Amino acid sequence: MNFKPLGKRVLVEREEELNKTASGIIIPDNASKEKPSTGKVVAVGCDDECKAVKVGDKVVFGKYSGSEVNIDDKKYLVLNLEDVLGVIA
Repeated sequence: MNFKPLGKRVLVEREEELNKTASGIIIPDNASKEKPSTGKVVAVGCDDECKAVKVGDKVVFGKYSGSEVNIDDKKYLVLNLEDVLGVIA
């Protein structure tokens, strides 16, 4: 992939939700489910100002944050740095 976000933005790949409960019950794909609000940072736009996040970090972001984009037949999310709520260690 050859994409670099501009300004104070990051490119995030959403994590897929597990389709199985803790007790082993399989949830069908057609069941209504929300999009996950966690993902992995794929690219960072700004250099000095974005030291809080780096490529490979797992982040939490707001439910309705960002803009979805398709790159190389994969869905990504472009987020403003302010929309990132935190980094999961």
